[in-house]
Amino acid sequence: MNVPETNYAAWLAKAENDFLNIENNLKAARIPWDTVCFHSQQAAEKLLKAFLVYQSQPPTRTHDLVALVARCVGIKADFQVLEEDCRKLTVYAVGSRYPNDLFTPTKEDALEMVGAAQRVRKLVLHSLTGLPPGETQR
Repeated sequence: MNVPETNYAAWLAKAENDFLNIENNLKAARIPWDTVCFHSQQAAEKLLKAFLVYQSQPPTRTHDLVALVARCVGIKADFQVLEEDCRKLTVYAVGSRYPNDLFTPTKEDALEMVGAAQRVRKLVLHSLTGLPPGETQR
């Protein structure tokens, strides 16, 4: 496979750091569910941007994952399956970082967002490597 000369790998590395933050927080004695949601959104955002950069598309300065996944769908229709996950994750881009008297993420919310981010990761990595989802390069 001929890999385009882009910095998509740097985007992937940043996304993996967000997953590391999630893992570390989930092992903590006191888990900040809002932070887990935030890093789930951030991981998904960076993964989608990695895919776009790999495709020689500029990474739009936005936290709107629905807009980003729509751009990905324009390149590869398979990304359509991520729209609902991206819609849910987008809420946590900004909202989870500040106090909100009307909404505080729960454990269930956070675990759902982690799952959504993992589905984004799976499809992006499959799209970049061409390997079946779940299989790694040897």
